[in-house]
Amino acid sequence: MEIGDNMKALITGASSGIGADIARVLSEKGYDLILVARRKTRLTKLKSELNTNVDIINIDISSTYNCLELFNQVKNEDIEVLVNCAGFGVFGDFTTTSLEKELDMIDTNVKGLHILTKLFLKEFSKRNRGYILNVASSAGFIPGPLMSGYYASKAYVIRLTESIYGELKAIRSNIGISALCPGPVDTEFNKVAKVNFSIKPLNSYDVAKYAVNKMFKKKLIIIPGVKMKLGIFFSKFLPKRLLMRISYNIQSKKEV
Repeated sequence: MEIGDNMKALITGASSGIGADIARVLSEKGYDLILVARRKTRLTKLKSELNTNVDIINIDISSTYNCLELFNQVKNEDIEVLVNCAGFGVFGDFTTTSLEKELDMIDTNVKGLHILTKLFLKEFSKRNRGYILNVASSAGFIPGPLMSGYYASKAYVIRLTESIYGELKAIRSNIGISALCPGPVDTEFNKVAKVNFSIKPLNSYDVAKYAVNKMFKKKLIIIPGVKMKLGIFFSKFLPKRLLMRISYNIQSKKEV
C-alpha cells in the first residue's frame, strides 16, 4: 500500500451505506476526512464516531455549480484520495418512471462523478500521486430492464474509469484509479430505489474494507464476493437477448 504524507481523503455520498463505511475504514487507517453529502445531520453523526480530523461539506453534487464550488473549496487541501460514492437508483418501466428523478440520478451518478474525477485528476497529475475510487456497480456490466437508467449510469462509470486507467498506464503515472462494482449491498439503496434484493446482500463495511484495500493496490475493477465475480464472468458468454430476459426476470422480482 502506498500512502502519501498528508493522508487526507474526500468522500462524496458519505452520509450512509458504502460511503460512510469507506469513511470509517479510511479513518481507521489514519486518514483525515472531508465528508460530502446532502444530509448534514447524518454527516455530523458520522463525524462523532471517527477518531481522525473530519470536515463536513453539506452540498448536492448533482449541480455542476456545486461541484465546481466544492473543488474550489478544497483544492488547496492536498487531498490524496477521492471517493466518488454519491448515487442512487430509480426502479420501474422506462415509460412510467419519473423523468425528473431520472435526470437527478444522471446528474448525480454520471455528471457529478465526471466533473469531480476530472478536476481532482488534473490536480493529482501535478503531484503525480493520488487515488480515485469511483463507486459503480455490477449492474454496469449487463443490461438492466426496469432499472435502465441506473444500469446505464453505472456502465458509464465503469467505462470512464477504464479509459482513464488506460491513459494513466500509457504515461506510467503513479496515480491509481479504480471502479468498485459490487452486487447487492445492505445499504439504504433498496429503500431509495423502492426494490427488494433477490439475493442476500453483502455487508457494507466488509465491502468498504475490501474496496479500500484493493484501491491502494491500484486494482482497476473491484468486485467484492465470489458469487458476483463468477456471475459477471459467465455473463460475458451469454447472448445479449438471453441476458436481457434473465435480467428482466430478476428485476421484476425486486419490486416492493
